[in-house]
Amino acid sequence: MFRRRESVPFAFVAEADRFRSDVTPPPRERASTGQMAGRWLLGLTIVAGLVGSLVVGMPALSTDTATQTQQSQASEGR
Repeated sequence: MFRRRESVPFAFVAEADRFRSDVTPPPRERASTGQMAGRWLLGLTIVAGLVGSLVVGMPALSTDTATQTQQSQASEGR
C-alpha cells in the first residue's frame, strides 16, 4: 500500500550543489576590426550627442541678468 521512498543522503545533495563540469566551453570569438571600429564610432556619436545637447541647451538654461535688469528698469519707469 504505502511505498517507501528511498532517502537521499545529505552528502549527495551537497555534492550536487558544487558539481562542476569537466567540459570547457569553447573560447569566445574575438570581435573583428570592423566591429570594434563600429563600437567606438557608436560610443563617440553618443558622447558627442550628449555634449552637443549640453552646448546648445546651456544658453536656454542660463538666466540673462542684463535682460532682467532692462525689464525691471522699464517697469519702474512706467
